[in-house]
Amino acid sequence: MPLLCNYYLTYRCNAYCDFCHFGDHEAFRGTRHARTDDVLRNLAGARALGVRFMDLTGGEPLLHPDIATIAAETRRLGMKASITTNGLLYPKHAEALAGHVDLLHFSLDSADPAQHDAMRGVACFDHVMESIRIAKSLGETPDLLFTVTDHNYKQVEGVHEIARRHGLMLLLNPVFRYFREEGLGEEAMAWIEVFARKPMVYLNPSFLQLRRQGGNHREDPLCRAVSRVIVLSPENEILLPCYHLHFERLPIGDDLVTAWNSERVRWHREQEGRHDFCEGCSINCYFEPSFAFPTNRLSLASVPSKIKYGYSKYVVQTLRRR
Repeated sequence: MPLLCNYYLTYRCNAYCDFCHFGDHEAFRGTRHARTDDVLRNLAGARALGVRFMDLTGGEPLLHPDIATIAAETRRLGMKASITTNGLLYPKHAEALAGHVDLLHFSLDSADPAQHDAMRGVACFDHVMESIRIAKSLGETPDLLFTVTDHNYKQVEGVHEIARRHGLMLLLNPVFRYFREEGLGEEAMAWIEVFARKPMVYLNPSFLQLRRQGGNHREDPLCRAVSRVIVLSPENEILLPCYHLHFERLPIGDDLVTAWNSERVRWHREQEGRHDFCEGCSINCYFEPSFAFPTNRLSLASVPSKIKYGYSKYVVQTLRRR
């Protein structure tokens, strides 16, 4: 039973991050947003398949004109909705989104506005600060999502201070190899590993251990990218075995449940983590849900961090609001 759906509502982006490149990669030029009718139908299909978490992602998901309608329908169907945004468009959509997003993440990669904006390729630091203010005024409790690289990891302290000042959680997201060749070095990993012991900071330690052991290994795969995750494209396709390294686009038509129960998906589930390109993979999007159940050593190691996040998010922040 899949736990998570990563729904790419659009491949377009209004930022040009040096570790992502949705905004300027030629592969995404001229692509369209997901059709809202397709999305709403697929949300119902995902819920029927047992999905509990719906990550409304992109690109920049707030570029989708019906993002608030989609988030509201996700919640109505009983799934938890998550959105990560660079903050540029949040002020425009804030009121419509209020109450419909369980996990709202604002990306902030440095406490220094110039460094953050340089990493993002667009001036958005001030928009993140404004988004925090607006979200809190609406009763929302967003998290700050910090993508850790070898160049910015010591800026975690400053971003943590911003999070502390506003009573928010800080999520540490180790950069992974995809658009850029380099991953995260041992010095940066060791530094954030210690820093993550602080209150209101979340880091899944298994992300670091996975990198230290060379990522996923085909002969003994840890990846559950197909078993635990459904990845949907703006073109109404299932991307198999994952978005980042997919080699097959399976058309959904008007019935996600039937498509998901097809022989092709079953074959990909049997092969997950075993393809040539799976060797060495450490992409967080798939290993977070892969480690969701304590089925191996890394899964067990991730449990305390999840307990800490849940306690900090839903107990500490609730008490502070009172």
